[in-house]
Amino acid sequence: MITYVYWFSIFALTGAAFYGIGVKAQSWKASIVVALIILLVGWASYYFRLQQVFVKRYGGVMTIRVPDGQHHLLATWKDDNLWIENYDPETNTCIFSEYSKGNMLQGKVTITNCNPRIPDTNK
Repeated sequence: MITYVYWFSIFALTGAAFYGIGVKAQSWKASIVVALIILLVGWASYYFRLQQVFVKRYGGVMTIRVPDGQHHLLATWKDDNLWIENYDPETNTCIFSEYSKGNMLQGKVTITNCNPRIPDTNK
């Protein structure tokens, strides 16, 4: 929910700047530049700082896709970074992957011969 409120606020601020500068002040070039700057700063703030904070602390929205051929086992938080554990049955390894703010620092830990207890879905 907070994610939607954030983006609504960014778009409302962009629209207000576009309307205020473009329509009222009749400066269309300046309104486009200011609107683009607001959108760029809003996107960068969200991507590099706020996304995981919103999800962890305020019930935001985030989607992570499990790679093909792997099974999801676990998700946990360390500070504001999300760690995902997946199992790859072809190589018999468990892979812990870190999703940090903006995906700038991505940690990865691989455990070989993992053998987690996964129910057989082929029955």
